[in-house]
Amino acid sequence: MKKVMAFAALAAFVATPVFANDGAKLFNEKTCNACHGPEGKKPLMPNYPRLAGQNAAYAEQQMKDIKSGARNNGQTAAMKGVMHLVNDAEIKAIADYLSKLKP
Repeated sequence: MKKVMAFAALAAFVATPVFANDGAKLFNEKTCNACHGPEGKKPLMPNYPRLAGQNAAYAEQQMKDIKSGARNNGQTAAMKGVMHLVNDAEIKAIADYLSKLKP
């Protein structure tokens, strides 16, 4: 019986994702890579920013401001259309991921 209980506990642990928000995965799933390029290094358009190596707190705040409408200019139009796809925890995970990339 102890072996069955230990196996069940191990199986539950393995089946549960250890990482709630994988920034690299989210960056691709939420279509960030479509405009900012793989790993945020090669933007689609020259006026889109390179995000690799960006300060995490700054990137997080910019994404939140675009989502809320606090930042609203010509450069935010494309982002506004996709920001509804991410919640605050996902924004933080993406920002943290980007901050760790080499520019």
